[in-house]
Amino acid sequence: MLEEPRSGRLAAWGNALLAGEASPDEAAVRVVAEDAVHRVSGLPGEAGPVGWTLALGRLRALGAVALRVALPAPGHPLGLSGPPEFNAAALEAGEAVLASGAALGLVPDVAEAGPAGDVHVEVVWRCLPVREAPPADVPSLGEAERELQQALREATEALTRLDVAGSGPVAQAALAAYQARAEAGRRLLAPGYPGRAVRVLELAQRVAALVNIAEAVEPGAAVSAGQLAMRADVLRPVERMARRAQVAAYNAYAEELERRRG
Repeated sequence: MLEEPRSGRLAAWGNALLAGEASPDEAAVRVVAEDAVHRVSGLPGEAGPVGWTLALGRLRALGAVALRVALPAPGHPLGLSGPPEFNAAALEAGEAVLASGAALGLVPDVAEAGPAGDVHVEVVWRCLPVREAPPADVPSLGEAERELQQALREATEALTRLDVAGSGPVAQAALAAYQARAEAGRRLLAPGYPGRAVRVLELAQRVAALVNIAEAVEPGAAVSAGQLAMRADVLRPVERMARRAQVAAYNAYAEELERRRG
């Protein structure tokens, strides 16, 4: 998960809009980012697909007070609250956004076309009903930060013992690419988020990148099936903690809003 999830951008800038920290047009541009176009289908009150400037205003009119991220994986319904139809769609996509107060969820369908380096990306977000219930397995920011740091220490020690941490040219190139991206000054989250959320998200993205690098098998490397299995066993809980931490960071706005309301 080297790239920022689209659901994360939507939640962050949608929340900035709801908090009055961003205009509808700015939020829409930030959500679309480098994609060619986004459309929202199935939105109550709209006859057909609409863009984000209109869709975000419609969600607010429908009662949305905060947007939450879900990053589910097989066996781990992280951030979901039902019903089964929405959960299944979100699991297939690997991500979703839930609009608290409006009982609606959004799942992206991504279509790509064109050669490498010139890929045209269109995204259609399907709007579906969701349950207004506590999301599954979402930690607090503090909890996410502590468990991620611990998981990273334990995984680093285990991978070092196994000598399969990924130190060849492919891993080094991936690490260099990640570091260049991290140093490019990309903006994490959006106005209105606490500094701790930015710190947790940055750590979670760094850990997710390192997990991807450690999972890589070098061309021609003599790695046995047993080594690969051991590597997977070590990395699986770290990847899970990184996803939990990302969700906690993106959902920090909604959590703070609930805390203030008591």
